[in-house]
Amino acid sequence: MSAHSHHPGQQQPTPQPLPGVNAIIAVGSGKGGVGKTTLAVNLAIALSRMGHKVGLLDGDVYGPNVPLMLGTSEQPKVMGENHISPIQAHGLKVISVGFLNPGDKPLIWRGPMLHSIIRQFLGSVEWGQLDYLVVDLPPGTGDVALSLIQTVPLTGSIVVSTPSDVSLQDARKAIEMFRQMKVDIVGVVENMSYFICPHCSHEIDIFSRGGAEKMAKQFDTAFLGGVELDPEIRKSGDSGSPAVLQGEDSPHAKSLYEFARKVVARVEEIKSSSSEGVIQIQ
Repeated sequence: MSAHSHHPGQQQPTPQPLPGVNAIIAVGSGKGGVGKTTLAVNLAIALSRMGHKVGLLDGDVYGPNVPLMLGTSEQPKVMGENHISPIQAHGLKVISVGFLNPGDKPLIWRGPMLHSIIRQFLGSVEWGQLDYLVVDLPPGTGDVALSLIQTVPLTGSIVVSTPSDVSLQDARKAIEMFRQMKVDIVGVVENMSYFICPHCSHEIDIFSRGGAEKMAKQFDTAFLGGVELDPEIRKSGDSGSPAVLQGEDSPHAKSLYEFARKVVARVEEIKSSSSEGVIQIQ
């Protein structure tokens, strides 16, 4: 991991708390294609619908899909030299590279540029008072996660996996990375965990459910539940109207709200058991 190396004696920056932001949660995964962004977006909106003030930072700079899932292509306003006004969507304050680079042009970033954009999104965006800032990380264990951890003190990270062995293997690497970087694990969530037959309402385990829960036990971390494999969750995200907007009573949103409630409980646990606590600067 040469990109992460630094010269002997070089001082690593001390992470600085974000004024007014109570909890910063990173959502990561060992590999792509596990529905990480879908869960990050639905989690952020669910927390907002539950009465919290929430921001969503799209840190997946290589594939910034948050604007598509929120159904907005508005551009953030830049005020003065170092102030960016976030986009407001579905009750969230949102920032994404996708707002700055609309269309299909690929973005080619090098390590220092990544670090700079993440620092800007954290420090220059006017987040205001937030209960939660949810950060959607790129898949894997690369530079963006490192930049985030070096820039702000994370309350914790959520690791997304599917029940497949390949996904679980990569999720283990993500847990190990967060542990090495001394970041609390909020927990592991199993996406596409089960399928409910639309005809008989029977639960079917398409990918041999339960692997993520076993993995969470092995790592002695919380299991945040399984989210249903539901075509409606995908369709609603693709159409810019995430499933949780249908409300807690919707069968399509039920498992997502259960996941959000477990996240709230775990974050409170982490914050109350942390010897230092999270420094709040008013």
